[in-house]
Amino acid sequence: MTLKKLSQFGLIAFAILAGSNAYGQKVVKGYPIAERLNGYKKISLKTDTSLLSLAERRCLVHLIKAAKKADDIFWKQTFMDKESALKNIKNDTIRRFMEINYGPWDRLNDEKPFLSGYGEKPKGAKFYPANFDVNMVDEHTKVRVLSPYTVLQEMPKFDKQHPPAPPKPPKKGEEPDMLMMIERMPMKNGREIGVMDYGFAYRKDLQELMNHMNLAADAIEAEDKFFARFLKERSAALTSGEYIMSDIKWMGLKSHLDIVIGPIENYEDKLLGVKTSYEAYVLVRDMEWGKKLDKFIALLPELQANIPVEAAYKPVLANDTGVNKFDEHGNLMSNTGEMINEPNFPPMQKPDASMSQLAVFDAVYYGGDCNSGSKTIAVNLPNDETLQKYFGTRRSQLKNTMKAKFDEMVMPISKILVDPTQQANIKFDAFFSNVMFHEVAHGLGVKNLVSDQSKTVREALGATYSAIEECKADVLGLYMVTQLFQKGELTGSLDDYYVTFVASVFRSVRFGAASAHGKANMITFNTLLNSGCIVSGNKGYTINVSAMKLVIEKLAAELLHLQGDGDIAGVNKMLADRGVIKPSLASDLAKLSKAKIPFDIVFDQGIETLGLLDYDDSVKKTEKVDKKTK
Repeated sequence: MTLKKLSQFGLIAFAILAGSNAYGQKVVKGYPIAERLNGYKKISLKTDTSLLSLAERRCLVHLIKAAKKADDIFWKQTFMDKESALKNIKNDTIRRFMEINYGPWDRLNDEKPFLSGYGEKPKGAKFYPANFDVNMVDEHTKVRVLSPYTVLQEMPKFDKQHPPAPPKPPKKGEEPDMLMMIERMPMKNGREIGVMDYGFAYRKDLQELMNHMNLAADAIEAEDKFFARFLKERSAALTSGEYIMSDIKWMGLKSHLDIVIGPIENYEDKLLGVKTSYEAYVLVRDMEWGKKLDKFIALLPELQANIPVEAAYKPVLANDTGVNKFDEHGNLMSNTGEMINEPNFPPMQKPDASMSQLAVFDAVYYGGDCNSGSKTIAVNLPNDETLQKYFGTRRSQLKNTMKAKFDEMVMPISKILVDPTQQANIKFDAFFSNVMFHEVAHGLGVKNLVSDQSKTVREALGATYSAIEECKADVLGLYMVTQLFQKGELTGSLDDYYVTFVASVFRSVRFGAASAHGKANMITFNTLLNSGCIVSGNKGYTINVSAMKLVIEKLAAELLHLQGDGDIAGVNKMLADRGVIKPSLASDLAKLSKAKIPFDIVFDQGIETLGLLDYDDSVKKTEKVDKKTK
């Protein structure tokens, strides 16, 4: 479409497709951008590629290229096109800090702008028009307007006496007119909202992303037909917006390679908490570590039954001892005869057993949302409540990233903020278990309100949901660790798990109030401090484990009740009272900065980092030789 044609419709280019590089490139006066940049520790994302077959290496190259396109889409969702954003920035420090933060707001410092000319970051990022008011959305159009996979733009008013000519249907081989793909939805204030599907809004990036997904599938087809078919189905889902079937197929995979890709988490939408952001993890499964975790899956129903709330707040989970069967295409086969009858869910039979997995991977590439701000070290997916209810979830531990955070942050922090008498209790195995059961805990509790099963907890709590859900997962995860330790399922000392948990709380609190994980850990820390089970002394904090056990149990119950009741007033009060960094904690965190302990990590990652240039057909042989020589 030409600019002339756009002007005929009185429409400025759709916000997510357009971006201006006319913004400040000067650092806000006094902002310590160099110091903030130095607060990130660079680590290399690697795995033992000698364990990969030739087909897996070729597949991995294309998976990483697909992940890079997901990263490009996230730039557009949160700020603007990456190339436009960075085009005229000559200063390397500013450029690198922009790359880490995906824009001019410091994600680990409460989203403060570090470039001149910017105010507060829009809570709705690029998902909504400025000053969007959800109360003005017509009830008949809410499902479409508030879909996780649409982007919105306020439409200009047209003169009813002289309406513009409608866009012409495309000729054969032509791309559809953009205005044909924008639905005009009426608002209660008399204006209209434009709605566009992600699949069309980001179509150019998605075409390249899908091409690499399909090339990855072709590369691995002969060795792993189920993974190849998943890649092709997931690729198609990115344009259709129908993710359920590819999610189910993904849950059944136990392939050596893996990828999580698409619009998944809603952390970036701080306005309503419904719009999803693009991200991608490229993963290599650690088979040996994974086998150690298989026994815990069978214990999930018992763990759910034992959580410290009334029965209504802990519905019975499916027994995980059954075995599901798959056809030759990797599709789930069911003999239950029972149909799933849930709103907005395709008709299908219930699985014979839960498909839940506990899996361990080396992460070899992060792109998009998961690469912004604090880096994820474990993933619990899918997020769809109905899928979780009937099929379960896969809890993926990203062991190499987890180990890097433990070595670079948890251990150094403990030497400053934990009393020397308890520093020997800081253990990686305890850290790994705490993180793993944090992910398990996401699947426990209720997904729908106790008093109104038609409404999900996510819908009831809106933008506050993420922080409360992360806090629930933290404390309920530690509660489950306690239960398993007492059953003899975990080794070591219980003090190891509790003291390591507190040291990790200090790590995550540094993510700031703009992060769901940061808020969650502030609630936890303030609750522990107020209860007296952690006490600050001259040599650091001392943890009273026996007292902390009772506080953790009580806090878990409090959070589960807030969720089950959809008590947004109670959630807001908790966030206001306990979700803040108080002066005493700020003073302690300043010690970590003074000691130059990194507050998070960034990655040296990609095809070259993995030593896979020889398997990248787009790189000329001479370029490969030059790289090797260097």
